[in-house]
Amino acid sequence: MTALPPSAQSANHQEAQQALPSSADATMAAGTTVDHLTETYRAHYRSLLGLAALLLDDTASCEDVVQEAFIRVHSARNRVRDPDKTLAYLRQTVVNLSRSALRRRILGLKLLSKPMPDMASAEEGAYEQLERDQLIKAMRGLQRRQREVLVLRYFADMTEAQVAEVLGLSLGSVKAYGSRGIAALRVAMEAPA
Repeated sequence: MTALPPSAQSANHQEAQQALPSSADATMAAGTTVDHLTETYRAHYRSLLGLAALLLDDTASCEDVVQEAFIRVHSARNRVRDPDKTLAYLRQTVVNLSRSALRRRILGLKLLSKPMPDMASAEEGAYEQLERDQLIKAMRGLQRRQREVLVLRYFADMTEAQVAEVLGLSLGSVKAYGSRGIAALRVAMEAPA
């Protein structure tokens, strides 16, 4: 092996030194250490819990969010290049997880089925059926236009103007047919069966 002249050796040595990262650069590239992360987590646990409590309403969820934040930052600790920013990463993760928890709650509330109303007794159901049958019979006894106006107005929940447009009548005619139809229904419903 031939020896390199001293000037070539020093040039190669300088290139090698530049190619190798300094110990500070190596620490920054490796990310925060587990010990540093754990120490930061322990020192700021209460403040992280308080942050979550401001965003969420129950203690159990707050504790879950803070612990999940630690787990997530621990998993991604190599991305935390500056150890001084470890707390900032933890705080941001707590905020993001709290937002996600709130979104899940809102979605859950939207998806919950509405509670069923109390079931009517058999007697109440029979009475309602009799009333419906009596109403249908009374509606059949109305004039065609009165029946159309009342069905569109009260069962289809249309305004008088909408009914007038659908039936091709004036607004006054719709009001008159509606008024006469209701009066006829009252008479029919009050009559003994």
